[in-house]
Amino acid sequence: MIGIFIGIIIFIFLKYLSPVLWGSSNEIIGVTGKYRPDNLPNSILNYVSYGLTRINESGDVEPSIASSWETPDNGKTWIFYLNDNAYWQDGKKITSQNLQFKFSDVAIEKPDLNTIIFKLQSPFAPFPQVVSKPVFKKGLLGNGEWKVIKIRVTGNNVEKIIISNKKRERKTFKFYPTEERAKLAFKSGEVNKLVDIFDPKPFDSWKTVNIEKVVDLNKVVTLFFNTSPESKLTSDKSFRQALAYAINKDEFREQRAYGPISPNSWANNPQVKPYDYDQERALELLKSLPKELKDNASLNLVCSPALLSQAEKIAKDWEAVGIKINLQVVSSIPNEFEAFLALFVIPQDPDQYSFWHSSQNTTNTSSYSNPRIDKLLEDGRTQTNKEERKKIYMDFQRFLVEDSPAIFLYHPTSYTIVRK
Repeated sequence: MIGIFIGIIIFIFLKYLSPVLWGSSNEIIGVTGKYRPDNLPNSILNYVSYGLTRINESGDVEPSIASSWETPDNGKTWIFYLNDNAYWQDGKKITSQNLQFKFSDVAIEKPDLNTIIFKLQSPFAPFPQVVSKPVFKKGLLGNGEWKVIKIRVTGNNVEKIIISNKKRERKTFKFYPTEERAKLAFKSGEVNKLVDIFDPKPFDSWKTVNIEKVVDLNKVVTLFFNTSPESKLTSDKSFRQALAYAINKDEFREQRAYGPISPNSWANNPQVKPYDYDQERALELLKSLPKELKDNASLNLVCSPALLSQAEKIAKDWEAVGIKINLQVVSSIPNEFEAFLALFVIPQDPDQYSFWHSSQNTTNTSSYSNPRIDKLLEDGRTQTNKEERKKIYMDFQRFLVEDSPAIFLYHPTSYTIVRK
């Protein structure tokens, strides 16, 4: 009896009291993807360190290491004043002298320990958002509540990283190249939590796990069209609009997306053209096309393996209005395509110059060129007044969606899976 009593006491101590006294160290998290030590996901870096500023859910910039900032010349010079109570994890105070920033086209001045000045070559309104990225004194020595206590690297990729806080709580992140490999690790007990999982099967039938569904409003599954003149079909606005109307977007059973800016953003325009499913309107637009286009209505649709099932639904809808579809699966962004289904990651700031401005040959996926959109993007990144910027981006969204260089379909759902 005494042995049984002692056993019960030990069990209670280990289960309930030891985490209180020494902190919990059993959260082992499986992460999908390959990362180098210098490009870890922000979801991990944000535990370990902060930037001069931080971005809230609405996309507004708030103080962090910097208590305040100003621009005396409307966006060309940015002056940040540091928080007096900001310290590195080694106990040393954060000063302008031990803050390291690497910008190829920005001059940096440090007139005193509490002030850092950035001088840009041209006005850039989103700059306070740029410096929200976590900063480090050396390696992964940051200023956050959690400290990196161990990192294991195999080749060029991080295999495991362990962080801890003052309560001695630990989080161990283990990295796996594919979602299937991460799931195997969960099944074997190697990890007790999975994050950013796109397919919850088979765990949705397990009674020993909790599953949290997360809609990522900062990502959009998007159909990009090649709008260059060489692509005769998709360079035609009426044809692109017909394709938009022809897709039954409700079939995706995800949260609809209507434009390139997050619905949580202060700059979101909720009144853009919705392109609800309308097969009759799609057929009308197709009939209005020149005869040489109607007679050659055949389209190459390219997608990543993860979006194959969605691409098959789209192909079916387009074939229903008489368009022949050649579906191809690729593992990277194709050099040539007519329609490309991909995941678009929305920037935190509404500035989308790199994605839609005609000068951006590398990052403008649709090869899109529109003088009105160019001007709005140029004005938006140089206007520092928030209300004026909002007006600019409201117009940007309205005209871009109307022109349809891309179709914004839905915000993807991911799942967090935790063992009970």
